[in-house]
Amino acid sequence: MREVLGSLTCSQALFSSAESHVVLTAMCQRPECKDTMRRVVRQSKFRHVFGQAVKNDQCYDDIRVSRVTWDSSFCAVNPRFVAIIVDASGGGAFLVLPLHKTGRIDKSYPTVCGHTGPVLDIDWCPHNDQVIASGSEDCTVMVWQIPENGLTLSLTEPVVVLEGHSKRVGIVAWHPTARNVLLSAGCDNAIIIWNVGTGEALINLDDMHVDMIYNVSWNRNGSLICTASKDKKVRVIDPRKQEIVAEKEKTHEGARPMRAIFLADGNIFTTGFSRMSERQLALWNPKNMEEPIALHEMDTSNGVLLPFYDPDTNIIYLCGKGDSSIRYFEITDESPYVHYLNTFSSKEPQRGMGFMPKRGLDVNKCEIARFFKLHERKCEPIIMTVPRKSDLFQDDLYPDTAGPEAALEAEEWFEGKNADPLLISLKHGYIPGKNRDLKVVKKNILDNKPATNKKSDLINAPKKAADASNTQNEAKLDEILKELKSIKDTITNQDERISKLEQQMAKIAD
Repeated sequence: MREVLGSLTCSQALFSSAESHVVLTAMCQRPECKDTMRRVVRQSKFRHVFGQAVKNDQCYDDIRVSRVTWDSSFCAVNPRFVAIIVDASGGGAFLVLPLHKTGRIDKSYPTVCGHTGPVLDIDWCPHNDQVIASGSEDCTVMVWQIPENGLTLSLTEPVVVLEGHSKRVGIVAWHPTARNVLLSAGCDNAIIIWNVGTGEALINLDDMHVDMIYNVSWNRNGSLICTASKDKKVRVIDPRKQEIVAEKEKTHEGARPMRAIFLADGNIFTTGFSRMSERQLALWNPKNMEEPIALHEMDTSNGVLLPFYDPDTNIIYLCGKGDSSIRYFEITDESPYVHYLNTFSSKEPQRGMGFMPKRGLDVNKCEIARFFKLHERKCEPIIMTVPRKSDLFQDDLYPDTAGPEAALEAEEWFEGKNADPLLISLKHGYIPGKNRDLKVVKKNILDNKPATNKKSDLINAPKKAADASNTQNEAKLDEILKELKSIKDTITNQDERISKLEQQMAKIAD
């Protein structure tokens, strides 16, 4: 037994399982391990994060959660609503429930049901709590405006339908800082970036991926995206220049799906599988992707690990599809960089998961995260808190966080500007303001010239299109006015001619 313990390192023991406490205790009796242990047991205000599921009457019951075999989270939440993709006959649908509408949900409750195929992914707009985008097997992306107090009738008419993919759309993601900029990725291996305000596809990245895209993540200011693909590559892309800035082959060697997300400091966090089908997590520096900053193996379960990241606290929560647990880790600048904190365990496996933005949390209860866990027939909120004795506002847990105001307009971003999120303080809690309606001003497609593939044209497209459209509209108006005047003149002449003929007939009759 001593030899076995001697061969284990402290970090392996930490990651192995709940029984590691016994192993670590035995190892700490050995003098050579004391220095190592001082490094492993580190100070962190998040070491005692406590997860708790809410009571049954605060869950959302009797919901037929979608059975589609797609590795999306099937759930999206914001401070007003929770949206859940559900099974629907003859098309695709999702529920949108006000957060306070807990308990049993009636089977006749209205849904958002404009798609003709199953809905695969949904995402709330970060700058308008009543606007949500959905991607579907029917190859379209739809953007919906939800009434302020929720749905009273089923919603079948989207604000705008975005058509451009040739195969099903499995990923939709709003730009973090620019208003009305939406990204979609489909099984045609293309990524399209839309200006939702005009309903136009302004950037089409259709030649960068040779295989299916598993996920796409924006960086903090929305200047770059990173993607994980079935060819086992992670790519960092500048979408406006249409260039691959960095890429890594065989990020994880296993054949099962990967995930890659940007962290606040610009590093990339990935989850995937080893060649032996063990689940892995890794941290990468996009400026040098030869070797990972950190790489950890976890267990041999086959559920895809969905990462949810809180940039304010630098905590990553890993929710495996089909798992019944949520593991959480803190990312720091000191080795081993990815520090295991704890695991929240429950009995039921999760079908999907929603993650509340920071401004939707209860700061008075020291709540640092809230998940909405999907079961087969219900949605169960799980609250993560940091126990504190004081009732005062804990500013170390709640630094200023991204607010609902957009830092840029869509046209500014497409022209090349970048801006960090506009931050708000949560000291007195977050009070949702009045959201402005999403208005779409569509251009006349017949007036547009055929699109060219020049990168500069794509970047300057909004400006040029607006100028061209104005000129063409003015020319058309002149043309119509001239034609109207000509017709009026003709009618006047004909009236005079008719009255003369009538006079002649009257004379003949006499």
